[in-house]
Amino acid sequence: MTNKDLANLIFPNIDKDIAYYENLYKPRDLKEGEKVTRFAPSPTGYMHLGGFYQAIIDFMLVKNSGGTFYLRNEDTDQQREVEGATKLIMDTLNHYGIVPNEYEYNGETVGNYGPYIQSERKEIYHAFIKHLIEIGRAYPCFCTKEELEELRGRQEARKFRTGYYGKWAKCRILPIEEQIKRIEEGCEYVIRFRSNGNFDRKFRFEDLVKGKLDLPENDEDFVIMKSNDKLPTYHFAHIVDDHLMHTTHVVRGEEWLSSLPKHLELFRAFEFKAPKYVHTPLLVKKEGNGVRKISKRKDPEASMTYYKEKGYPTLAVIESLMTIINSNYEMWHDQNPDKNFTDFEYSPKKMSASGAFYDLEKLDNISRNVISKMKATEVYDELLEWTKEYDEEFYKLLADNKEYSINLFNIEREQKKPRKDFVNYSTIKDNVWYMYKELFDKKEKEYDFKNITDKEEIKNICNTYIEKYYDINDDKDTWFNKVKELCDELGYASDMKAYKENPDNFKGNVADVSTAIRVAVTTSSMTPDLYEILKLLGVEEIKRRIELI
Repeated sequence: MTNKDLANLIFPNIDKDIAYYENLYKPRDLKEGEKVTRFAPSPTGYMHLGGFYQAIIDFMLVKNSGGTFYLRNEDTDQQREVEGATKLIMDTLNHYGIVPNEYEYNGETVGNYGPYIQSERKEIYHAFIKHLIEIGRAYPCFCTKEELEELRGRQEARKFRTGYYGKWAKCRILPIEEQIKRIEEGCEYVIRFRSNGNFDRKFRFEDLVKGKLDLPENDEDFVIMKSNDKLPTYHFAHIVDDHLMHTTHVVRGEEWLSSLPKHLELFRAFEFKAPKYVHTPLLVKKEGNGVRKISKRKDPEASMTYYKEKGYPTLAVIESLMTIINSNYEMWHDQNPDKNFTDFEYSPKKMSASGAFYDLEKLDNISRNVISKMKATEVYDELLEWTKEYDEEFYKLLADNKEYSINLFNIEREQKKPRKDFVNYSTIKDNVWYMYKELFDKKEKEYDFKNITDKEEIKNICNTYIEKYYDINDDKDTWFNKVKELCDELGYASDMKAYKENPDNFKGNVADVSTAIRVAVTTSSMTPDLYEILKLLGVEEIKRRIELI
């Protein structure tokens, strides 16, 4: 009995060899320097911020160099697969414009290196596992769960490193005849890789972020095919896929560094060239006086749905991650304010080798800046889309008052220093509710007129102003001069210098009068330009609101 007999027994229907697949998936026609990257999430839950952060790097490497950015669905852990997760991944990438060149989704395959869903590549993996068995680098393992737990207990009791390796790998030394006999008897088994490594020996590896590392060789006979569904493990499947899809750069979290010796030994066993690796630092956040990893369980911002629900512009989220993807990004952005993030030259060497601090307060500031630079029509369109999903009442108001709303969002926008009131789309309603009659009337109102507290005096100021001085057709200078005339008539200082010199000579000043009018029509003393607000509200609505004081 030979290894080939064993391989044929395990995979009797696999008649294609490695050479067949090498010929089927020919090398890509790449120009010098062009990169091939992949975003390869597992559909085992929601779209994580850390995964999206890596997808941006994949995207940037290809944008900078040309080449191909593809999406691969790593669904070999089907027991943990969550329904709808694949759709969420694709929807998130599309929402942010981080669109892969190649993918498989909803029955459509784009690209020549598919299937791009691992569970559909089972036959390919079996051909490669069969090859390893034939050359003596893989074998069936019949150890039960109970036996493996007992093995681990003995290792821990004797203070040995835990794992299936060396003398502890008892199925490794089973004669082929015994292996064949057990399989024919129907014994359950997994397939393990037969390692040739020595854990006490180090090898030098250069990661594009971490630099030169000395790592211990792998000596573990790890599982490469599961027993229940005969699908490969992540360790094995991604090696085959990265080779056949001709991936040049693998971007993944630094938590995979400990598994790297396994992956590199697999590449060597097949005599494949390994891709270059970009191991990204963990996303961390402040907690008290320390920092910790952003957690799915503890932090709502760990999920990409958080940013959509809050209504952050897509560019703001991307920009916030770009600031931690490369240390020089903010300086570049300040020097090139009109350029898109895709124009930036990403370099793994300018990425933090330790934890990447992600700050929601910083995201808020970036988001304010992004929204302030948008045209009013863009704010309207984006807000309309967001409210359609998250705020039905506001959506209807926006849809019924398009021109009015655009003019509202344009107040103090097209100027050298635009206002930055809006953190994200979910905060806009709270900032502008008083500009919509329907919202103004239903809300319980609190007025704070600041320095003028007598209600009759406030009503006198507002009524005198609207009846005698206000003209909706006035330009801004004329409008303000009339507010000053109102002050002179009612005993308030129209000139702030005169007021500061002799405050006792006046009831108050022009700022107090303006505040009285502002609060009367909006309830707030902190609003955008009063001239523009009054113009939008119109005379009849101004009068109506004065009567409500």
